[in-house]
Amino acid sequence: MVRYRRNLVPGGTFFFTVTLQNRRAPLLVDHVGFLREAFRRARDEQPFTIDAIAVLPDHLHAIWTLPPGDANFSGRWKRIKSGFTRNAVRAGVSASQNARGEYDLWQRRFWEHTIRSDADFERCANYIHFNPVKHKLVSAPADWKLLSVHRYIRDGILPRDWGGNGIAVDGDFGEPED
Repeated sequence: MVRYRRNLVPGGTFFFTVTLQNRRAPLLVDHVGFLREAFRRARDEQPFTIDAIAVLPDHLHAIWTLPPGDANFSGRWKRIKSGFTRNAVRAGVSASQNARGEYDLWQRRFWEHTIRSDADFERCANYIHFNPVKHKLVSAPADWKLLSVHRYIRDGILPRDWGGNGIAVDGDFGEPED
């Protein structure tokens, strides 16, 4: 059996991709209130900073910074996924259960990348903010409501027209190709 080893850096900053089991289900945008509530509860129990986020119909991307001395992002994701699932199932969302009685709403694992520099952070944040355009959901990042680009625009970090008209802005988004 392959054992995946996570890079547990206390107080680290991490880029995540978390995906629903059914890649055709728009559950995250249809039930974004449940997702917000799950994030709120997880942050109340174990604080963390959301540096960037994109919520798309079937997956989300986020950059988090954990508090000093804390590397438990897995526990936070477990709390978020289970909180969202619990509320969605209560509301009538159809979800099958596996042999252990767990709902199969989310893919079991998530993808994580440790942010190692300011340039790495910028590349990952740009990837997150351009993602709704990449998936042809909108023609400009500012047109997608469930995106931290609005905070970046408000804070003067990015111009309102950044990444507009479906044309990729200058930059190397996501993981560098070696």
